Order: sequence, then C-alpha cells, then structure tokens
Amino acid sequence: MAGLTLYQKLDQIESRYNELTTEISSPEVHSDSARFQKLAKTHAELAAVVNKYREWKEIEKGLAGTKQLLAESDDPEMKQMAHDEQHALEERQHTVERDLKLLLLPRDPNDEKNVLLEIRAGTGGDEASLFAAELFRMYSRYAESQGWRVEVLESSASPVGGVKEITAAIQGQKVYSKLKYESGVHRVQRVPATEQQGRIHTSAATVAVLPEADEIDIRIEAKDLRVDTFCSSGPGGQSVNTTYSAVRITHIPSGLVVSQQDEKSQIKNRAKAMRVLRARLYEMEQSKQQALIAAERRGQIGTGDRSEKIRTYNFPQNRVTDHRIGLTLHQLNLVMEGKLPPLVDALVAHYEAERLKQELDDA
Repeated sequence: MAGLTLYQKLDQIESRYNELTTEISSPEVHSDSARFQKLAKTHAELAAVVNKYREWKEIEKGLAGTKQLLAESDDPEMKQMAHDEQHALEERQHTVERDLKLLLLPRDPNDEKNVLLEIRAGTGGDEASLFAAELFRMYSRYAESQGWRVEVLESSASPVGGVKEITAAIQGQKVYSKLKYESGVHRVQRVPATEQQGRIHTSAATVAVLPEADEIDIRIEAKDLRVDTFCSSGPGGQSVNTTYSAVRITHIPSGLVVSQQDEKSQIKNRAKAMRVLRARLYEMEQSKQQALIAAERRGQIGTGDRSEKIRTYNFPQNRVTDHRIGLTLHQLNLVMEGKLPPLVDALVAHYEAERLKQELDDA
C-alpha cells in the first residue's frame, strides 16, 4: 500500500466525503428530494472507504508514538510494552490495508441491482419439487430479514404441494451483491415422507439469480418481438379462463420465449413477461462477456455456472455444505429458516479475496 498515488486518491475521497457531508446538510439540498437521495447514496458509498482510511491514519499515529517511545525510553519494561504495542498495531494495520484494497477495487456494476430469482425442480421427482418450494421459502425468509420485497412473477405447482418452477422478483438494497453466488445446483439428501424403509434419497433443484435489467441496460426493439395471447389455464375462475389475458413473448433474434398468465390483466402479464425477458437477455449478454474474459485469463471468479453442484443439504445430519469454499455448517435447520448470513458472508468474503488476488496478479 506504500504508494503516493494511492494516498492522494484516499485523500481525495475523504475530501469529497467531507464536501458531501456539508452539502446534504444544506436546506437547498433537503428541499430537492431527488438531489438529496442521489447525494446521500454517494455519501453512503464513500463512508466505508473513508472510515477505513481514518482508522488506518489513527494506526499510523499510534505507530509513530510507539517508535518514538522505543527511541527515547531507557526503561526495559517500557520498551517491551512499546514493542508489543508496535507489533499489535502493525498486524492491525496489515488487516486494515487489505480491507482498503478490497474497498477500492472496481465494484460489480450489478451489485446494486434487484434480481429475478428462478428456482426449478431437478432430478428427484416429487421430492425435488418439495425441495424447490422449501428453497423458495428459505430465500423469502432471508429477504424478509434483509428488508427486501419479494414478488412472485410466475409459478407452477406440483401435485404434492411443491413447485415445479417459480420466478420471483426481489427488490431492495444490494440484493444482487448478496445473492449472486446462489446460482447453481442445490442437492438435498433426506428421507422422504413417503419412504417406508427409511432410505435416504437424493434430489436436486436449480437456482438462478439474474440481475434485473433496466431498459437502458437492454434495449429491445419491437420488431424483434412476437407477442401471442391466449386463455390462461388452471384455477382462477371464469375471467381467467375465458379471456385472452395470458401472454407469450418470443424474442426472435435469440429464440427466448417467456410466458405469463398469473394476472387477470393482459397488460400486467405483458409487463411481467418483459421484465423476465429483459433479465434473461441481460444474463445472456453477460455470459458472452464472461466467456471472452475467461478465454484471455487463466481463471474466472463468480461466473455462477448453473451446471455445477454448489451446495448439499443433508437433513439427517442437520448439515449444509458449500462445495465451492469447503464450508460445512451443522445448522441446516436454521439455514432453511432463512438464516443465510454465515453462508452468504463467507461466499462474498471468499470471492472478494480471490478478486483482490487476481487484480494484484494482473497489476
């Protein structure tokens, strides 16, 4: 971290933070809601870097004091105390420097985005559909604990009370930054309720977390769409089953097809379908970019490959294991209730450390 350019950059960030602190306190800004929200967001983003930088500067002052004491004191006991304090401060400074480097890394532009969460039952028949429903409940509970809003866009129930597939929009602060490593195959091992001989069955469900794209992220031309309307199927009463409220949108260039029929209004179904289509096209575009980067670099972090088994939920042993980082927790009962921070935080820390290493290797 010993570089004048970096110090200057941190000083500039701190100066900008102080300017914003004064600016957002002014009556003029408070009277302009849009401007206040924009400045407050920037202020909050800079706060983590500034607080860490100020901590680093306090450590520097402490080190200067201990070095002076070591140079001036003739008392052996005092020298030893100063030496011990210096060692402790240097260790703490090393940690703070690493944190600063992480904070200064270019952020994933999607971290602030809302997401579309797609869960599909995989191998395992009825048991897989029940597990898919439990995964959705788990993520819903976690979202609730984070103050996020969950809106089901599309769902298909299974005869045993599970779900064949479900798509939901999750909105809130930094949703993608927390959930982006959940994409992949989730495997469950347990004794199904219908199993008479107590044998453990293995089944799976796939989870996809797609950053929700804005219109400015993905521009969809009307000429590239084929929109079909049809009568909704399933329960819902006369108005659902006899009116052309269901919508199927085909994106001709990519071949992607999205259907929506949960709403009684064709307009609402079309709006939901466009949200899903936009997110899927955005993901396709990102995948192409990631493939190009991966071809040029030795490895790539956090691609969210859905073909990979990422986690196993073992109910008989109350155990959950994330295979990517080798983390095992004997707290499956809590995890299924949405207590995901031990997993989510460990994944974020692991991949951020990998990203820092890659950045330093490339530098």
